Amino acid sequence: MDIRLAAERDIPGMLALLLQVGQVHHEIRPDIFPAGTLKYDENALKELLKDTGRPIFVAVQGSFVAGYCFCVHKDYGGSGVSTRRKELYIDDLCVDENRRGQGIAGALYRHVTAYAKEQGCQFITLNVWCGNDGAMRFYENAGLRPRNIMMEMKL
Repeated sequence: MDIRLAAERDIPGMLALLLQVGQVHHEIRPDIFPAGTLKYDENALKELLKDTGRPIFVAVQGSFVAGYCFCVHKDYGGSGVSTRRKELYIDDLCVDENRRGQGIAGALYRHVTAYAKEQGCQFITLNVWCGNDGAMRFYENAGLRPRNIMMEMKL
């Protein structure tokens, strides 16, 4: 397995994984996420690949995209109520449903963590939907802890 920055040749594999992520979110919250939708389409992915502030890493096995990690650099300048800091936000991390349990997510996460340190980031941050218990366990086992919790009341 190789982990590297994504390229245009990886777009079909990333689109297949985005459909899987969309399905997971739809099953958890069908009131928010319609079935069969993608967070990014092919054109959006092409644009993201050009944005150095939003690196995408892929785990490839041969030519198969087994997983990806979409990241966003965030630089907070500090204000009266917060310190200046650099964070790497994980926008999305997915491993193909048929290849889970093989250590791919852990390898991607370790790669992204090393990258964030190289970039001078002080934090890695992400959001996990309640109900995505497998992802929650994975991130907790990787050492992440809740920073804040968004709450809602359905009307």
